[in-house]
Amino acid sequence: MLDKPSSTLFHHYMGISRLLAGQLEFNAIIQAVATEISHIIPHDHMDVCIKQLDDKYHIAYESGLASAWSLQPPALLTGSPIRSVLSGEVDYLLSGDACADPRFHFDGAFSSPIHELDLHSRLHVPMKVHGDIIGALSCSCHQSNAYTMEDVANARAVADLLAPYFYAIRAAEQAKRSAIEEAQANAREEGLRLGALQLTEALEAERQRIGMDLHDQTLADLTRLVRRVERMSHATEVSGEMLEPVMRSLQQCMQDLRGIIEEAKPSILQLFGLVQAIETYLDRSVRDSGSPIDWSVSDTTDGLVDNLDNSVAVSLLRIVQEAVNNAIRHAQPTMIEVELSQADDALRVTVSDDGCGVPDDSGSGGGLGIGNMKTRARLISAHFHLGPNARGTGTRITLTLPTGLGEKPEEA
Repeated sequence: MLDKPSSTLFHHYMGISRLLAGQLEFNAIIQAVATEISHIIPHDHMDVCIKQLDDKYHIAYESGLASAWSLQPPALLTGSPIRSVLSGEVDYLLSGDACADPRFHFDGAFSSPIHELDLHSRLHVPMKVHGDIIGALSCSCHQSNAYTMEDVANARAVADLLAPYFYAIRAAEQAKRSAIEEAQANAREEGLRLGALQLTEALEAERQRIGMDLHDQTLADLTRLVRRVERMSHATEVSGEMLEPVMRSLQQCMQDLRGIIEEAKPSILQLFGLVQAIETYLDRSVRDSGSPIDWSVSDTTDGLVDNLDNSVAVSLLRIVQEAVNNAIRHAQPTMIEVELSQADDALRVTVSDDGCGVPDDSGSGGGLGIGNMKTRARLISAHFHLGPNARGTGTRITLTLPTGLGEKPEEA
């Protein structure tokens, strides 16, 4: 303890007040006032713990000796060595040898810096605003039994000077975080709105395509069959030879209709799951292309894909289908691989080929197919990335869906 007259202490208190002006960041405040505080309360280490608004976490800001207290993210109050001060259980903590004081070394306490920095004497007082504790001021030194009750009184005066400023800075930071979160939420909402609009337009285009397929292909074939059957109805005798081409045409119409229905409703997905649906589509697409393309589908998710919500599974299948179509139509690949895996608490679906490739995804919108893939991914909260294959040639599309977002809700 330093024996100083009241006028000298008042001078240092005024110095602290002057130094606080204009400081807008916690660490900057601590560094600015540390020297003036040392003239009032000598210390080898000083820190200020500020409680978060939820009263469950706190953050430490240090001056002098650096410790792990200020390096960790917001920590639970229940593990703080001075939780009794932060919770209001005691009015202050004063210890002549904190290294051996059981009040700092309870089960679960993060008190190792006390030993690491050899902090024997410790003094802690709460920082209050409107009667509520917003944090604590702590001073420590290597010498044992260095502080007295007079130092406690001086520390309270310093804490009363610091508390309103820290309270204002905390409120400003919280307002800033809230504004950022609101802006991000608005951006996500706007992105979903635009994504839903784009998907609606894509679905309308798909509906029109199906209508044109039915009109130009199936309806035209059926019209020709009706005319042929009408001519046959005037014949006195209908032979098997006359019926044979009609049967072939009907079978072709049925096959065309099955293709249109399968494109509109992925029944294989509903019956056999996402992996089987991808395998079936990939096999048929490669066969229909007539190109010598090797393909493979691997699933290492340990059943995770079987628990996806149907709408999420359909979106993933549509994205994979579009990626496969793009590869076959535009990239001239000799290999297409689809991998479903689980990593970092997320489901990852990748479609890669060794074709001629596309430019890296640098933020451009891409074509309609790529835009639809991005929209479908955004609507199921999946991250979409388009870039070069890891092997150096070809294209790789990666979908990352956080685990739990797309899973079926548990039945009651």
